[in-house]
Amino acid sequence: MSVLTATDPARAFEAYLGVRGRLPDARFPSSWQAIRNLGEIAAEFDLILLDAYGVLNVGETPIPGAASRIAALRAQGTSVMVVSNSAGYPKRHMMRRYARLGFDFDPDEVVTSREALLARLDTMPPRRWGVMLSPVPGDEELHPYGIACLGDDRADYDRAEGFLLVGSHGWTERRQSLLVASLRAEPRPVLVGNPDLVAPREDGLSQEPGHFAHRLVEEAGVTPEFVGKPFRGIFDLALARRASVPRRVLMVGDTLHTDILGGAHMGFATALVTGDGSLSGLDVERAIATSGIAPDFVTTRI
Repeated sequence: MSVLTATDPARAFEAYLGVRGRLPDARFPSSWQAIRNLGEIAAEFDLILLDAYGVLNVGETPIPGAASRIAALRAQGTSVMVVSNSAGYPKRHMMRRYARLGFDFDPDEVVTSREALLARLDTMPPRRWGVMLSPVPGDEELHPYGIACLGDDRADYDRAEGFLLVGSHGWTERRQSLLVASLRAEPRPVLVGNPDLVAPREDGLSQEPGHFAHRLVEEAGVTPEFVGKPFRGIFDLALARRASVPRRVLMVGDTLHTDILGGAHMGFATALVTGDGSLSGLDVERAIATSGIAPDFVTTRI
């Protein structure tokens, strides 16, 4: 878990409400249907997209029944993919984690916001990027882009020609203040590889890069570019891996403002999972009504 203080679902939900104006628009159903599990509706869809944290796992712990449900969906002939706002680690690291947790995904079935970030960087001129990220040995994916992980030296911030907010593990208020001061002195591009405000961990909700990115709007007067759910790019990457574009897609996730909003923005059906993720312990009906973000289906676990 991040060294940052974990927050609680109610505070996280309020924080998401506060940034709604910076997120995509979408149309939502007028009502939703409670289901026991995805098996009840799987036949209605050509492809099911699954969030990871809060749906498949909580931190490094698999959610009970998730692996067996995916096996059952495959047995029904339903295609599944993971679409995750996980950017802090290389793809090979993520695949080892899924295998360790009991999931048998193929690499092409896993799409992360890091991959969406790399795709975005490929369209941009080379820069010296200062990166919010604890260094990972052998991180062959990011290093070709001229990155330098940010620490406690203001000079590192001022040398950067742009910033990538990728992973918040090890990020501190001191480092946030250095980033803010540097951006105030000289505004530069900020790309956010993980738009999540929080992520479910074993001992609470950790603050993720999106939390710090949204603060930059008020604290530094800059508008970051977000890459990942609920924005379109990550979904386009997932669909591009299909031999043909599926007509009936279901996005499944635990967060109204990323998974459900993002799926609806794409025109997908959506299913909200409430048992273990960002809404755990909250009044889900009230959260849906307050946010104005409604799924098509609601289930406790997949």
